[in-house]
Amino acid sequence: MTVHRPPSTVASPVESFRLANGLEIVVAPDHRAPVVTHMVWYRNGSGDDPAGKSGIAHFLEHLMFKGTAKWPAGEFSKIVAGYGGQENAFTSFDYTAYFQRVPKEHLRAMMDYEADRMTGLAFDETVVGPERDVVLEERRMRVDADPAAQLGEEFSSALYVHHPYGTPIIGWEHEIEGLSRDDAFAYYQRFYTPANAILVVAGDVEPAEALRLAQETYGTIPAHGEAPRRSRPAEPAPRAARRVSLSDPRVQQPSLRRAWQSPTYLFAGERDHAFALELAAEILGGGTTSRLYRRLCAEQELAAGAGAYFMGSMVDRSAFQISASPRPGVEMAALEAGLDAALAAFIAEGPSELELARARTRLVAETIFARDSQSSLARIFGASLAVGETVEDVLLWPQRIEAVTREQVVEAVRLYLRPDRSVTGLLLPAA
Repeated sequence: MTVHRPPSTVASPVESFRLANGLEIVVAPDHRAPVVTHMVWYRNGSGDDPAGKSGIAHFLEHLMFKGTAKWPAGEFSKIVAGYGGQENAFTSFDYTAYFQRVPKEHLRAMMDYEADRMTGLAFDETVVGPERDVVLEERRMRVDADPAAQLGEEFSSALYVHHPYGTPIIGWEHEIEGLSRDDAFAYYQRFYTPANAILVVAGDVEPAEALRLAQETYGTIPAHGEAPRRSRPAEPAPRAARRVSLSDPRVQQPSLRRAWQSPTYLFAGERDHAFALELAAEILGGGTTSRLYRRLCAEQELAAGAGAYFMGSMVDRSAFQISASPRPGVEMAALEAGLDAALAAFIAEGPSELELARARTRLVAETIFARDSQSSLARIFGASLAVGETVEDVLLWPQRIEAVTREQVVEAVRLYLRPDRSVTGLLLPAA
């Protein structure tokens, strides 16, 4: 077992450990309430689905609730509910996570359960077929019934033409229909190992106590050798602007979105660009004081809303995205022209020092407030470590945001937010 504590320059009680079988553990004490959030993160998501098996990571997430020999299907959920707790799970492009939030005296029971289903999952074809139908119905409700979600799938496919980020997390319908028990079990055996997992415990517990309980439960799982390696195709550099549009009679509010491939915090030599783009997204689209809102909504009265988004914590190329919706009576072409002009001005001028200072303050404050929530704290650490970042990366994030200069923001937006690298998506009512 190895023990790791953050640098003394970082004022935080967070401690991390690694068991002999490879399981990584992060403990974030929070003694304000007698509850704990217990999360297990696996370093695999839809981006790791085998070719032709899209949706298998999400499908396995469903099957993980079908029980083991020790805990038959549904039994543990009743126990958690009896404790007054909550449980759930979710799948993303880069990870799958399972969590419970319970009174602190039941932490050992949560560890017993997750350690058991890390190796003892039991399901047969009688379970697989009905659960596959559940996933297919989930897809129909989320995508087939929502024109915006349909456009989102086409938009992502245009942004990532070769990388699995262009495939929906839930999977393509025709491939979900072919998923079998053997597919799910092979995926389970490959990725659900201690060396590929991260245990995050946040709440009313001391690191030493959490470590002792983890050793008594997860520590009894034999090591499976080296952690599985991600094998993903590299996305080629974009060379031309792309456009997708979808018209549907169900659309009541048209919208426009635009995105560019962008670096993440993990890209060597491009990390500073990722932090600069984080600030650029806040300046451009972070609320009613942002550039786009002020220009398109307040001054020119072209848009009913406008925003921007950037996600720096991903394994591979991320996306910088902006969106806007026209006011009633405003043609989409007029909105797009206004957006083009606003972006061109920002790329040419960059932010003012006042805009940059305000954006730094807002981002740092939001991060501090997020860490004030026990469940948010656990998710921040789990998601960051699952993509390859470290505890120090999480704790030092505010300082790195504070250190970004205006020149770095200007350089990043000019480098990545170019028209020839963009993908534009239009959601329109049927003519």
